[in-house]
Amino acid sequence: MIAKRETEKCIYMDHAATTEMLPQVVHAMEPYLMGEFGNASTSYDMGKKSRTAVEHARKIIADILEARPEEIYFTSGGSESDNWAIKNAAGANKHRGRHIITSAIEHHAVLRSCEYLEGLDYAVTYLDVDDCGIVDMNRLRESIRDDTVLITVMTGNNEIGTLEPVGRIGALARERGIVFHTDAVQAVGQIPMSVSRLPVDLLSASAHKFHGPKGVGFLYVRRDLELPSFIHGGSQERGRRAGTENVAGIVGMAEALKIAASEMSVVRPRLIGLRNYFAERVLHEIEGARLNGHPVKRLPGNLNFSFAGVDATSLLVLLEEQGICASAGSACSTGEVRISHVISAIRVPDAYAAGSVRFTMGRDTTRFMVDAVIIALKQSVAALRGA
Repeated sequence: MIAKRETEKCIYMDHAATTEMLPQVVHAMEPYLMGEFGNASTSYDMGKKSRTAVEHARKIIADILEARPEEIYFTSGGSESDNWAIKNAAGANKHRGRHIITSAIEHHAVLRSCEYLEGLDYAVTYLDVDDCGIVDMNRLRESIRDDTVLITVMTGNNEIGTLEPVGRIGALARERGIVFHTDAVQAVGQIPMSVSRLPVDLLSASAHKFHGPKGVGFLYVRRDLELPSFIHGGSQERGRRAGTENVAGIVGMAEALKIAASEMSVVRPRLIGLRNYFAERVLHEIEGARLNGHPVKRLPGNLNFSFAGVDATSLLVLLEEQGICASAGSACSTGEVRISHVISAIRVPDAYAAGSVRFTMGRDTTRFMVDAVIIALKQSVAALRGA
């Protein structure tokens, strides 16, 4: 095994979970953490400076998404954005119907929101996906009813990286007069996103997925869409989302997204190349390995492998001992392995399902790192199989 030395920095392969803030982001935030700490809702100069910073950040984000500034609402992150979009879009349209369509592989922020609405007498259709994790458009079309008021399907899956046909889904929803929401938390900052070209009504994002701060995100709301407040109180966010603005977080998020957008033409193809190299080596050099998710239609730096005869939790322990951070699609509790809903939904064979591990790369990942991970992975899998 490759021994981890205390002085070595870990090889971080869990960028889908969170990312490190960039120095430029921290620098942009610093004035609003200390000297310029004024409340953005006040009328004196210090508050006005904070308000100007918030609105400047809103315009930066809107320009990148090709939206209007008034269509961007700041939240505490992706989970709040998902909850707000789903619960309140459904509530605003309950006079038209109480049927919602989503996919079986959504993030829990979406699935739990839908389950909550089921408790309020909404009907929810959870669409099956194919073995690559892609929603079947024919099944979606067949599932639409006269009382369908909302479709919510993620842009890119957080576990297996599969990209959904959100353009086609949005076009179908718009044709049928149905509100369409997409959880784009894994996609914003990773792939080009334009709401002027993509037929979406609501879109969720979270700053810490693209090297911004934790605890801040945004929800895009198409300008003519009715969406009631989710958090009630003051008049912040044009009366739709109460609470004192997280000025430093908002500024940091805008700076991080600006950097991600400016670097995307270089970072994205480089990550795709690393991703394909990583996948090819693992599939050829480790017997009993399979790639989960679509081989091509996937997020640039996302790879999810299953290894036959291996427990993912044990594999992660061995990898961490060698300074490698990754994550699993299953968890072990009281001796029982629980397979994630995504791995179950794409029908990974039983012999492989418990050995599902996700590696997600970022802007600073190198081929040297990938090679080191593959060496450790080969050794760890062999050790767990008793080879």
